[in-house]
Amino acid sequence: MKKSQTNERPYLGYGLGLRKDHYEDVLNERPAVDWFEIISENYMVDGGKPLHYLSRIREHYPMVMHGVSMSIGGTAELDLNYMSRLKQLIAHVEPEWFSDHLCWTGVDGINLHDLMPLPYTEEALQHVADRVSWVQDYMGRQMLLENVSSYVRYSASQLSEWEFLREVADRADCRILLDINNIYVSAFNHRFDPLEYLDAMPSERIYQFHLAGHTHEEDVIIDTHDHPIADPVYELYAEAVRRFGRVSTMIERDDNIPPLPELLAELEEVKRIGERELEGQLA
Repeated sequence: MKKSQTNERPYLGYGLGLRKDHYEDVLNERPAVDWFEIISENYMVDGGKPLHYLSRIREHYPMVMHGVSMSIGGTAELDLNYMSRLKQLIAHVEPEWFSDHLCWTGVDGINLHDLMPLPYTEEALQHVADRVSWVQDYMGRQMLLENVSSYVRYSASQLSEWEFLREVADRADCRILLDINNIYVSAFNHRFDPLEYLDAMPSERIYQFHLAGHTHEEDVIIDTHDHPIADPVYELYAEAVRRFGRVSTMIERDDNIPPLPELLAELEEVKRIGERELEGQLA
């Protein structure tokens, strides 16, 4: 693909992760959500209820696609069957963009169903950048890479996570999905300053923010997506808006999923903070 020629990014507003618990409510009530994000793997099938609901809801809302199994950082060959199905889903959904995680998720064809961090080395850097470039060429469009939360680090790492992410995005000319909760979780677990992470991020490549809740144990934070957004994450989100301006933002909730009105109320709080910080920039 040719290098990006513009720094202008589309803006979708404030969105939610689409979950099956809310299919009927979304169709019947048409809530005031600007857009939805879907988990790509939930719909990479031939027919069935998931695709049925997806198609009906897509008629009314913009969507983006978010994957959890590409294993862009893995050492096994990229799964061509997976790529083909993902490309078919992109053609069906016509999303604003698609994304996956800066991580590896399996070995020898076995999906671990977990997002494993990478060693941040020069060898891994070029390996990931080459694979992202291949995916973008295959899909015919740029992808977004998301920073993951982590609980371990590799002694072999030569770069910080934020240096690695920025350099991968530059070499592959891809976009960034910046997960604010993941930055907070990893900063706590690895004892670094989350503001240093934001300092390193290239604003022009950030197309989306993720927000989510987590579980705070005694000396570690687990990225569980089963709680409302915590206050320190809201504070880091406000700082991100001050630095990067208007970026499409959404809430991920994957467990202990509440009724839709509760998520809508949480989304209103996100919007209140985001718009407050944007107004502050204009004052």
